[in-house]
Amino acid sequence: MQDDMRLSVFSEKKDRQLVYKPEKCIGCGTCVQACPKGTLAVGAVGVIERGLLDADFLEMKESENCIVCGICARVCPTGALELRQEGKTLNDKSYLFEAMKPTTVNENCVHCGLCEDICPRGCIEVTREISGDGSLKLVGKTLIDTECCIHCGWCAAVCPVSAISVEKPFEGRWTRDENVCQTCHTCVEVCPANAIFNKKAKSGERVEKISHRPDACIYCGACAVSCPVDAIDVRKTAILPDVEKKGPLEKKLLEVPVPEALLRTRLETDEAACLGCGNCVIVCPVNALDNRELASGYLNDMDEKALLEVKNGKISVVNQDRCGADGACALICPVNAIWLVKKEVE
Repeated sequence: MQDDMRLSVFSEKKDRQLVYKPEKCIGCGTCVQACPKGTLAVGAVGVIERGLLDADFLEMKESENCIVCGICARVCPTGALELRQEGKTLNDKSYLFEAMKPTTVNENCVHCGLCEDICPRGCIEVTREISGDGSLKLVGKTLIDTECCIHCGWCAAVCPVSAISVEKPFEGRWTRDENVCQTCHTCVEVCPANAIFNKKAKSGERVEKISHRPDACIYCGACAVSCPVDAIDVRKTAILPDVEKKGPLEKKLLEVPVPEALLRTRLETDEAACLGCGNCVIVCPVNALDNRELASGYLNDMDEKALLEVKNGKISVVNQDRCGADGACALICPVNAIWLVKKEVE
């Protein structure tokens, strides 16, 4: 798997290189939290995850300021950042991804396939067949791709024979402001661990806009980074693996809010294609937060909009800087008259 990965050299100093593996990145911004020079940028996580923008979650703002210290690589929970010296990977136990015990399956496994079905990242492959010795059992193999695994624990939770062992990267605290949340579902789609979901309500029952599964959460912070209205707060409260030289990493990460998502996109519109229906104006979570009646569909009763408006029957961008890069507007547009393009970070 690793040999097929696309690599980007973020920075290089003498014989040391900082290498980025976009396929392993989950857009959590943990590296941005830890960077002592502030040279890394994360943003547009929602629109990228939804496939509406061809870009990577992470980029280097000022490579010349990077000292290639490797702290970002040390805290990365997925191994998406790698420090190399003279072309060789530095991967000792002072790196979180290396210090974490790999997710393993023992001989008790009955190859039922529940872990394969539930894994949110598709990291498990089960092959099975009926035993040929006359017994009523399945035989086969359960293979876990440890390079892909994010240690969410779903597989261990559903295993009927407790055959799987998982070590999580972090303990943490997840909170959401019900009044600020606009139910745009960006967090649901971005979460790498399937830890955020919508409860199904019975008739007449009131449920939360968005619900959280603490046992699946790895407290990476991707949901908070991607939220276009900053309704989610994620704090890491402990680094769980036995990482060497853990103290400095704890000072960088524990009880620290997720980094601010930089605006790495620009909204573009096609007035000739636009129908003036206003669906994008109503569904935009930034607009919805600004005025609840607009979110309820009262499009023409609002004179001023925060981000998008229909003016003279055509879509218009009021304030590019307010965009949360979630892509809800592009998703709902029936004629592709609005979309997001990548812009250079400042």
